[in-house]
Amino acid sequence: MPKKMPPRRPASAPPRPNYAAAPLKALGSGPRESASKDLETFPNPHPGRDYAIRMEIPEFTCLCPRTGQPDFATLHLEYVPDAKCVELKSLKLYVWSFRNEGKFHEAVTNEILDDLVAATRPRYMRLTAEFFVRGGIYTTVEADYRMKGWKAPERVDLGAPRE
Repeated sequence: MPKKMPPRRPASAPPRPNYAAAPLKALGSGPRESASKDLETFPNPHPGRDYAIRMEIPEFTCLCPRTGQPDFATLHLEYVPDAKCVELKSLKLYVWSFRNEGKFHEAVTNEILDDLVAATRPRYMRLTAEFFVRGGIYTTVEADYRMKGWKAPERVDLGAPRE
């Protein structure tokens, strides 16, 4: 019995794309970013005003120094800048730099706060690290820094918005 041939494409049909040869543009075909301990800053655009900057960093990882198993955490950074603010991409690469380092939760939280304070010299900074469950225990470490002589302004309560 003769082999059945697939139907021929009409001559007017558009050419089929060659997916195997197409480079991936949106999926990081360019140079790879690497983790870095360098924290970059930029000048505070409103140094005469106390205002809070809050960031949530949900993909923090480091290694347990005893077992070598990964520890996962969400970092919450809050600060009142003075002359400098931390640049976000450098913060992302800095956070990535802990992925292969064995650190106790308490040690890594304080190390990150110390590095951020050294880079930005804020009026106030708080870092809260919420580690995911390990051995049936959730750990939250909170560390803060206050510039000598700085006092937080009194918060104004404007009440609930009208409905």
